[in-house]
Amino acid sequence: MGITDYIFPKKCVVCKKQGSYLCENCFSFLSFDPKSLCLLCNQPTFNNLTHPRCKRKYAIDGCFSALSYNKTVQKLIYNFKYKPYLTDLKNVLTDLFYESIIQNEQFQTQIKNPSTSSGWIFVPIPLSNTKLRKRGYNQAEILASELSKKLKIPVQNLLKRTRETKTQVGLTNLQRKLNVKEAFEIINLKSSIPSIPSSGPRGINQNILLVDDVATTGSTLSEAAKILKKNGAKKVFGLTLARD
Repeated sequence: MGITDYIFPKKCVVCKKQGSYLCENCFSFLSFDPKSLCLLCNQPTFNNLTHPRCKRKYAIDGCFSALSYNKTVQKLIYNFKYKPYLTDLKNVLTDLFYESIIQNEQFQTQIKNPSTSSGWIFVPIPLSNTKLRKRGYNQAEILASELSKKLKIPVQNLLKRTRETKTQVGLTNLQRKLNVKEAFEIINLKSSIPSIPSSGPRGINQNILLVDDVATTGSTLSEAAKILKKNGAKKVFGLTLARD
């Protein structure tokens, strides 16, 4: 325990008990069995993959999530993203994220598939410039960076927002889709990290794990996946801390 822990003792963000950001009692309310839904039709899928009948040329290939979005997870993520902006929560959240997904057989099958086992990268969903200035950090980028250390998969910021969008909270499915329609574009590929081949006629030419904090209808992930695939990405999966 460092001196800062004495001066500013950690409290459970849920029940306020001192000691850690998530006490043992509140930890017991977490659910590591999130819904497995096709992001295109929002109907159950047993393997987290997009239904064959829903597949389109530039459609997202599926989505893996670590936790169910219950009240406990909601409070953790809220404190991470909004006031008091507890970026130190990244350690707790990343541990939960990592421990859940490494036990997901379908996730392991995809990243270790001989046809796709090389060339995976994490791509965080970008924030708008306004939100980034206000918050000072992108929570999806932090999660991707911390997962990168554990899974040895590089992170690449390939996307940027083309315009400001409303928060997706409270919008209908159709409103969510319209809200993020054409809201992303690819960052100049020539400025990409040299170790990741991303120039040339095939564009990105990578398998991508799109990282975000929460998936609800999947509109944001689907729109981002479409842009990435149009620019040469191969497989594109959503990878989120929680599934609502």
